[in-house]
Amino acid sequence: MSELETVAAAELSGGKAGSADPAARPRSLAGDAWRDLRRNPIFWISLVLVLAVTAMAAFPGLFTSNDPHDCTLARQHAGPGGGAPFGYDFQGCDIYARAVFGARASLLVGAFSALLTGIIAITVGMLAGYFGRWVDAALSRVIDVVLGIPLLLAAIVMLKRISSDSPNIRIIAVIFVLAILGWTTAARVIRSSVISAKQQDYVAAARMLGAGNGRTMWRHILPNSLAPVIVVLTIALGSFIAAEATLSFLGIGLKAPTISWGIDIDAGRTHMRESAVALVVPSTFLALTVLAFIMLGDAIRDAFDPKLR
Repeated sequence: MSELETVAAAELSGGKAGSADPAARPRSLAGDAWRDLRRNPIFWISLVLVLAVTAMAAFPGLFTSNDPHDCTLARQHAGPGGGAPFGYDFQGCDIYARAVFGARASLLVGAFSALLTGIIAITVGMLAGYFGRWVDAALSRVIDVVLGIPLLLAAIVMLKRISSDSPNIRIIAVIFVLAILGWTTAARVIRSSVISAKQQDYVAAARMLGAGNGRTMWRHILPNSLAPVIVVLTIALGSFIAAEATLSFLGIGLKAPTISWGIDIDAGRTHMRESAVALVVPSTFLALTVLAFIMLGDAIRDAFDPKLR
């Protein structure tokens, strides 16, 4: 039997058996990306860090049994002990417990800011990319205007106008301000993806079958344009966490009694000469969290980029 006959026989038998050879099955972009991610150590390191921070924010009691609000001046700048592995700050609060509980506020702000950013970006980017012409021109100018506004400077100006010190109002205000100032990059990405996707054959087929603009956009184009936006929002989530910490450090974002890494970094800075640990610990938690989200986004982006294959 010749080589061609052998291959043909194998194909026929494989087809009858239900594609016994996994390599012969159709490959998808998501499948190729997952194969690349499984071999990428940066992906696993960043994923473990992200899951650890998420668990810390959701279940802080698993990481410490101390109350972060239990502060006694008699323990001011005391060393490790009593379940406090990093000692106590200038108010006698457990530094480690405050760092653990500070993950909740930072992650809430970052996650909801990214979620609201995604909603705005997908809506604007879909409309601009799908309809084009004057709709694209008008929305693109809006994107350019918002993109030209410095995020931190505008956030400082806007949050200065909020006089309430209520923790819930401050958190909502920070989320809203970061979202309305940080959606432009994701909107540009989704616009480019929609412009590319609407030229595909499946979109033409949907239109021929009578699908309207709404169904075509949300049922056919959007699912095939989400991958790059998810990458951008993952990276933006880390940036939003850093921005919240910066605003809280400046006394404009979250305020006490809310526990935030930015608030603790500011408090540790003023007493750095007495004890640098109160500054280093929340700074390390913040840096590792932001780095984890950025590395995770970079790893996913590289996996979904066909040019790197």
